[in-house]
Amino acid sequence: MSQTNRLDNERVKILGDLHGEVMVYQPMTITEISPGGALIETSFPLQLGSLHDLRLQLGGTSVVVKGRVAHAQVTDVEQEQVVYESGIEFVEPSERVSAAISAFVTEVRPRQET
Repeated sequence: MSQTNRLDNERVKILGDLHGEVMVYQPMTITEISPGGALIETSFPLQLGSLHDLRLQLGGTSVVVKGRVAHAQVTDVEQEQVVYESGIEFVEPSERVSAAISAFVTEVRPRQET
C-alpha cells in the first residue's frame, strides 16, 4: 500500500460522541406481495415511514429491495410474543428486482386460483 493510501485510510480518534447504527437482517414472514409492495409480519415493531432493506427469497431468486413502512399495527399477542404487521411500499426498485418480483407474482397467482 502506498504512503498516500495509508494516510487516506488512517483512523482518527473521536473525542466527542459519534453515533451510528448497524443494520442486521431479522426474520420476517411475507403474507402478501405485489410488484409495488408487501404485507409482512415481524416479532418487532417497524416505525411508520422508516426505510428498510428487505431481502426477499422469491422461489429460487433472492433480491434485496428498499421499502418504506406505510402502515403498521399489532395483530396478535401470544403468551410471550407480539406479532406486528406492516405494509411495505417498495421504493425505486431496480429493473432486475421489479422483474423478479413481477415474475414471482405471475407464477404464484395461478396456483391460488385453482
